[in-house]
Amino acid sequence: MSPLALSLILIAAIAHASWNLFSKQAASTGAVFFIWLLAVAATGLYAPVVAIVAVADPPHLTALNWVFMTGTGVLEAGYFLLLQFGYRKGDLSLVYPVGRGTGALLAALAGILLLGERPSPVALAGIGCIVAGIIAIGIPAGARAVDADHSPRPPAAVAVTLALCTGVFIASYTIWDKYAVTNLRTPPMLQGYAAFPFMALAFAPLVIRDPGRIARVWREFRPQVLAAGVLAPLAYVLVLVALSFSAVSAIAPAREVSILFGVVLGRRLLGEGGMARKLTAAAAIVAGIVAVAVG
Repeated sequence: MSPLALSLILIAAIAHASWNLFSKQAASTGAVFFIWLLAVAATGLYAPVVAIVAVADPPHLTALNWVFMTGTGVLEAGYFLLLQFGYRKGDLSLVYPVGRGTGALLAALAGILLLGERPSPVALAGIGCIVAGIIAIGIPAGARAVDADHSPRPPAAVAVTLALCTGVFIASYTIWDKYAVTNLRTPPMLQGYAAFPFMALAFAPLVIRDPGRIARVWREFRPQVLAAGVLAPLAYVLVLVALSFSAVSAIAPAREVSILFGVVLGRRLLGEGGMARKLTAAAAIVAGIVAVAVG
């Protein structure tokens, strides 16, 4: 991997873990309302950038390019919804690594089962590390039966299930968008941006019926909405740029260092517990992803 690609991935990892922190902080608002505000913010903030890129280097988009940009909107909408539901039920330091690890695991298994790839012993050991890490991080920390406000905590199994489903969407949109930027030559900026105007339009009928709640979420979580609106597209566009000139086998594992950032943020800024176990499990997931890529 080139130094430029590595730099892009590390910046993207920090940005990705950070906007997930903001999503977790706003998880109590109701998934659709926060996601819609995030999508509207991202659409507006990045529209001038997309316009400048399109004018400077006019893209030649076919009908298939538009199909893939619409498809990424569908997949990302499912991803954002499941992620937000997961954060409402569980810790950032649980949902985030399980979701990211599952996405990487499913991508590896798809290569084996669907593409006939033959993993080496190192890759098989890596798959084992990912599975073990996901299981370890999903073990409920029985010492905390209630949240900070003394309300009962939802069963960890619910959050883990939602995180696993989130991983399905992560694997799906990663493969989908990789094909779009490498085979169809869709500009990474357009492919990464397309999901946000799609979500803004798709979720609008659901949220405009309750303008009071929109106003309340905006008033109480404006910094999180705006920060996530900047960082969510930025993180993914940087990954797509790196993918456009680097092998996915190198980029995919490197970006998952964000798992470690997410666990640390959960502890430092949200006071989440079980940190020794979660960090060890997160490190196992990252090591497993690297082993799968190398093997």
